[in-house]
Order: sequence, then structure tokens, then C-alpha cells
Amino acid sequence: MRLRTVLFDLDGTIVDQFQAIYRCHTHAMRQVGLPEPTFDQVKRAIGRGLDDAIRDLAGEANVARILPIYMEHWRATSLQDAAVFPGTFELLAALRARGVKCAALTNKRGDSSREVCAHLKLTPLLDGIFGAGDTAWLKPQREFAAHALRTLGTTAAETALVGDSIYDVATALNAGLAFYGVTTGTHDAAALRAAGATEVFPDLPAATPALLARC
Repeated sequence: MRLRTVLFDLDGTIVDQFQAIYRCHTHAMRQVGLPEPTFDQVKRAIGRGLDDAIRDLAGEANVARILPIYMEHWRATSLQDAAVFPGTFELLAALRARGVKCAALTNKRGDSSREVCAHLKLTPLLDGIFGAGDTAWLKPQREFAAHALRTLGTTAAETALVGDSIYDVATALNAGLAFYGVTTGTHDAAALRAAGATEVFPDLPAATPALLARC
């Protein structure tokens, strides 16, 4: 079936804020006297939401005290080196030219998602930005994707999800969406395929022809 809607994950897929995320985790853990994580440790923790990332890096007992420190530093520094992955603007423009709705579906907090999309001038190319805290759900829960589809006025059969993580693969499988994986983020091609992905590409420019062929 022809695609009428494409949902995009943010971090690792169309938005690169890895340095900001790493900076905030290291700052927060330093403030509470915990060993600073490596960049790779932080990157592996990304994808299920901020609370879970802190839990992975610092343990359940430290979530409540680290979270406010992280958020304060995030608000002050998160946009300093935010960037868009190559091919993002071109793909979004090409999809919209074909009448395809595009939206973000992310476990990044909704307010932070809208802030970075506005900063990077992505907002005019998106028909919706759905993030953590906007609903009671997170990826990979089927209800989160279903909420986005209802809001956008489309169906799962006409929708694809583009993402970089195994949590994105699970989201697509749970919600009945086509999935296109890129390896610019947290998981490599082997991990994405092991999670159930069949369409995996090194980056957005490589994925673009396959996506446009469905539109």
C-alpha cells in the first residue's frame, strides 16, 4: 500500500544531540559524586526515555536526584551543538512534495523535542511532534503510535516508521507499521535485523529511494 505518513524518531535518526546528552549526563553524575560515564555508555542508554537512561547509567536509587540536575543543565546547554543528520531536509521535502504527512515520534521529552525541531528549522516540515510526556505512553507501546496516527488522521497500513534503535523496530512491529532502519544512531545493522528489521540502511540518503518508491 502507498505510504501516506512517515514517522521519524529524533535522536540518532534525524537529529544529532548526542554530545548534549553526553554532556548533561556527565555533568549530573559529577555533581552527585558518581563516576562519569563514557560516551559509548551514554549512547547505549538512549532510546527508552530519559528516566531509563539515568537508571541504566546510575541505578534506580539515583534517578530522583540526578534528573533535576540533568534537566537544569539541559535547558542551559542542549542547543549548543544540535545538528540535523545529512539528508533530513531533502527527504522531508521530497515526502511532503508527494503529499505524505511527516511527524516525529520520539521518547525524547515533548518540550525538548519541539524546542530542538524549532531551533533546527524542522518544525515547518513536520505535521506533528509526539514526545515523552505528551501522552501516558512511550515507544514501543502500541498506544503511543496509535495516538499519533489518530491525531494525523491516518492508518497503520499507510504508515512507515524510520528509526535507529531496536525500540523503534519494536514500535513498528507492535503497531503494524513498515520500518526503515538507519545506523546513524544507537544500534548497528546486525542489532536492528536481529530485532526484526528487514529494511536497514547506513543513513537517510541511502534510505531515501526505498521510501520514495512507496509513495
